[in-house]
Amino acid sequence: MILVRFERYLVLYNKKRLREIDRRVRYLRKSIENLKIVDYAPEQEGKVFFGAWVEVENDDGQQLTFRIVGYDEIFGRKGYISIDSPMARALLKKQVDDEAVVSTPEGEKCWYINKIFYHLPEQT
Repeated sequence: MILVRFERYLVLYNKKRLREIDRRVRYLRKSIENLKIVDYAPEQEGKVFFGAWVEVENDDGQQLTFRIVGYDEIFGRKGYISIDSPMARALLKKQVDDEAVVSTPEGEKCWYINKIFYHLPEQT
């Protein structure tokens, strides 16, 4: 009796999981049609745009390094932030040594840009 209930549970769970997978596949198929590849352009050099790696520092000496990417690219990846985030919006079109004021729920935070690069430096 317990085994039969467990088997029913597994069948229901697997059907639910399959629906979730199907829903995700449909979403990704629709997304592929609207994708736009953003190529690096030499004019971007020295300024923050989509795809840039940025190192910032605040007045307390806290440093962060992250890459500005699309919403779908941030999941499961450390060091990536969405182009739609308040931090990314504040940094766009800024240069090294510029100040970016980021609006947060705690108030405005000031960050200074230390580095901007579009390719990760080679690890030594």
